[in-house]
Amino acid sequence: MSIGILISYIFLGLSLAAPIGPVNSARLDKGLKNGFWHAWIVGAGSMVADALFMLLIYLGMVQFLGIPIVQIFLWLFGGFILIYSGIESILGANSVNLTYTRKKDSLSKCFLTGFIMSVTSPLSILFWLGIYGSILAKTAQINGTSQLLIYSCMIFVGLTLWDVFVAGLTTGFRRFLNDESIKAISIISGVSLLGFGLYFGYQGLKALFG
Repeated sequence: MSIGILISYIFLGLSLAAPIGPVNSARLDKGLKNGFWHAWIVGAGSMVADALFMLLIYLGMVQFLGIPIVQIFLWLFGGFILIYSGIESILGANSVNLTYTRKKDSLSKCFLTGFIMSVTSPLSILFWLGIYGSILAKTAQINGTSQLLIYSCMIFVGLTLWDVFVAGLTTGFRRFLNDESIKAISIISGVSLLGFGLYFGYQGLKALFG
């Protein structure tokens, strides 16, 4: 097992976490309004969901996620959570300011936001099934099953590095922002979450009613 291979799996974890989506939108929103730990804990919640997906795939329990009624539930519930979060972010924008925002959201709420957004996201599920599932199959074929856990851990290291990077980035940006720009970012983030939620809900209704 070479260091280069391990590093490549860390970069894979970074690439899996980096695309802009509901979780990254929420992470930026919470971080800019509340600071480093709030952004980090959103990502931590998301990573717990990612770890759950990795474990299910690792144990070969992905057939459950292929059941149509389960997929419909995930689309609709995920859409509801995103729409609710988006509306909350938009409506709460006027009450956001740099002095008092740290009192607005608890760390436990931020953690649940990241976890629920990830665990109910069909896009996350399809992403993990398509990317991680195929990687496990390829790795097992080439190197056997003995090193699968190590490679999986390296992917998780990449996810953790991205979480710390985004949390630090929001903290750095926060120093250069004023109340008005924070409000604008909160609205933009809310619109982004609302858009994802409407898309999820549409897909769920489309699957439900054909």
